[in-house]
Amino acid sequence: MDKADDPRPGETRRDPPRIGEAVVHFIGRCRTPYATRADCPRQGALDGPLCRLEIDPDWADALDGIERFARLDVLYWLDRSRRDLVTQNPGKDGALRGTFSLRSPVRPNPIGLARVALERREGAVLFVRGLDCIDGTPLVDIKPERCAYTPLAPAKAADRADG
Repeated sequence: MDKADDPRPGETRRDPPRIGEAVVHFIGRCRTPYATRADCPRQGALDGPLCRLEIDPDWADALDGIERFARLDVLYWLDRSRRDLVTQNPGKDGALRGTFSLRSPVRPNPIGLARVALERREGAVLFVRGLDCIDGTPLVDIKPERCAYTPLAPAKAADRADG
């Protein structure tokens, strides 16, 4: 951990969670221009730098059809993040907040989420814009932002023409 990981005044912590029975299988790695947490933008931008999602060969076929989507939701494991803060001081205004009310990478289960723009696919590599994680971050999952199988919410009576 680097200096940026030191607790700020007023933050509370607990012991990190014990290893349980859940298992996450990483499907690849995120390749970004960011070497440290300090280098990462606070939020990724769809016009940000070109990054790569390198999918392990065992999962390459799982990308079939992904080119149909302009936006993807990418989940990744923030493997270098602390996992012990219950309250955090985001540092901008000095106000303490609960971890679950923040998008901080410091969380009990450090899962990151980014909505990215898919630029292109080359084999088992997706070129995307919008990542905000350190280079080499383990990739957990990729999902289309929306797909043909997403059910639509039922119409409310006030929204129907006959209602």
